[in-house]
Amino acid sequence: MVSALVRRWCAWAPGIEGDEPWRAWAARPHALEPLGHPEARFLPAMLRRRCTPLTKIMLSVAFGCCAAEELGAVRTVFASRHGSINESIGLLESIAAEARVSAATFSHTVHNAQAGLFSIAAQNRMASSSIAAMEDTFPCGFLEALTHLERDPASQVLLVMGDVPLAATFAPLIDEAPASYGLALMLAASGEGESVSLHLAPLANQRDTQPWPPALEFLRWLLGREQRLDLDTPSRRWTFERVGQA
Repeated sequence: MVSALVRRWCAWAPGIEGDEPWRAWAARPHALEPLGHPEARFLPAMLRRRCTPLTKIMLSVAFGCCAAEELGAVRTVFASRHGSINESIGLLESIAAEARVSAATFSHTVHNAQAGLFSIAAQNRMASSSIAAMEDTFPCGFLEALTHLERDPASQVLLVMGDVPLAATFAPLIDEAPASYGLALMLAASGEGESVSLHLAPLANQRDTQPWPPALEFLRWLLGREQRLDLDTPSRRWTFERVGQA
């Protein structure tokens, strides 16, 4: 069992922006609108044109979770189950049709594109990881952030999770609620914040899938009062608990 402090959070989904709307959603959660993305006007126009919808979502919550002085100095973990795969599907369809393929579009669909564009926009040269782990992506991203804290407890780590619905080509192959969303968590080893522990165990009984993503189920739990959260994936149970709370 390992733990970290959640010092700050920022989330986005279509129609839900800001602290109070998310607290209202956490009190009465419901399925999210599947399509939409923020304008990301804080990015320079030239850089914004290079962003996919997912990148705009993830960079918006990343910047929203950081104080100005933290942007260039924080280590980052970017996690996404699918990444900008919809744009990759478009490239593959172009290849199949023997049409011209854009090298620039390809460069913006690799799985570490969000981390790379964040480093450019924030002028951040700190260590960064990009994670994809199927249904385990969010808890694996959290675990990756914990490894950064273990190596250097004095420095914070920014965890950014996001996804958009899969294009119709692959959507029937995935059993998950379609949603466009992003969640950023500023994690630290010490200081102020909600202390959260993580424990991993084999899964005994599969629970029903929530109609919203695991990352937002974590946020719902974080904003509530429950002591424990079990996130079940096909083979594992990831248990989050509040440290020091009876």
